[in-house]
Amino acid sequence: MTESTPASPKTARHGYQVDVVWTGNTGQGTSSYRSYERTHEVRADGKSAIDASADPVFLGDADRYNPEELLVASLSQCHMLWFLHLAADSGVVVTGYHDQARGILTENPDGTGQFESVELAPAVTVADRASVDVAEALHERAHELCYIAKAVNFPVHCSPTTRIAN
Repeated sequence: MTESTPASPKTARHGYQVDVVWTGNTGQGTSSYRSYERTHEVRADGKSAIDASADPVFLGDADRYNPEELLVASLSQCHMLWFLHLAADSGVVVTGYHDQARGILTENPDGTGQFESVELAPAVTVADRASVDVAEALHERAHELCYIAKAVNFPVHCSPTTRIAN
């Protein structure tokens, strides 16, 4: 669910609601660290559920998305959506976009951890040669505008490549 309300004459506030539902009770609840599964669903009204779990290194299910993957995906999606918006506004015709984003999480000896960095690697296809330089420059602006990148406390780097459509 998304809600929008004006915060002031110049700003707007948007609210987002998801339901995270644990599905990993094997009948013993959390009677021990190994007695339960980390499986859960991420739900939002009117949308398909996302099957999720912990990373397998934390006893999760490798067939499901984990929070760390979803964080990297959020950064990639936000950058892509801003980039496409800026491209359209700039007259750059983008015909393809594929990002192989990667994140590095450092786990500390005490079990805590944090993301060290995320690297976005968008491969962008543009319609004509004249758009290549403009398209490459738009990535910096997309990064500045990305809501998610502005909200994290680790560096998000972008190493784009641009090619011309056949």
